[in-house]
Amino acid sequence: MFFRGFVAATVLAVLCGSAALAAEPLFKVLAFYSTDVEGDHVKTANDAIDFYRDLAAKNNFVFDLTTDWNKLDDNALKPYKLILWLNDFPKTSQQRTAFEHYMEHGGGWIGFHVAGYNDKDTHWPWFVDFLGGAVFYANNWPPLPAKLTVDEPSSPVTKGLPVSFISPANEWYLWKPSPRLSKDVRVLVTLDPSNYPIGVKDVIPGGDLPVVWMNTKYRMIYVNMGHGKDGEKIYSDPIQNKLFANAILWLGMRK
Repeated sequence: MFFRGFVAATVLAVLCGSAALAAEPLFKVLAFYSTDVEGDHVKTANDAIDFYRDLAAKNNFVFDLTTDWNKLDDNALKPYKLILWLNDFPKTSQQRTAFEHYMEHGGGWIGFHVAGYNDKDTHWPWFVDFLGGAVFYANNWPPLPAKLTVDEPSSPVTKGLPVSFISPANEWYLWKPSPRLSKDVRVLVTLDPSNYPIGVKDVIPGGDLPVVWMNTKYRMIYVNMGHGKDGEKIYSDPIQNKLFANAILWLGMRK
């Protein structure tokens, strides 16, 4: 009787241990966002949160959220394999220094739209280099849909995407210099030239306009999409959503 009980307890312990191992998350993500920024940026961040929460539940990773940018801190970032900036960027030197340290020591990052904004007033040269030298130059207005071309169809980030697709309405950023000029940058997706001129109030007449790229010195992906409009939400297109899912799953699993 004792032996049977011992065997049953052992089997139960093994099964419980296996279940615990199976439930262990693959990686942890911390998403930063702001609620006191441009209204369309807040709406898109909320859509992103819904999208990534669902993706995390289906793919066994932790998706945490914060509006406290002071959590760009060495200790607070330690548990996370990857961080997202959904609709804003750090403003203080302490936040910026912590982010630099995190990325220089193997952290992962996906920044959307305004997360990559920089100009003569931001005074963050490290971040300009991090983006491959790209400096904001101009944008179209209002947000408009556009044809995008996949530059690297073999990349894990663009896997399964067609050679081109129509992206929902977005405010597209033009960069000068283009990040493509950096030897460390791999451009994954570009605004197709057939879109030009694009805009009504503010028009981009032409130029090289990468919209998704990586600086290979870091575990990072910048994504220009992030400013939609009512009726054409950034996260409404299944093709583009596949790109977003690929990006977070690849960076989250990449060593």
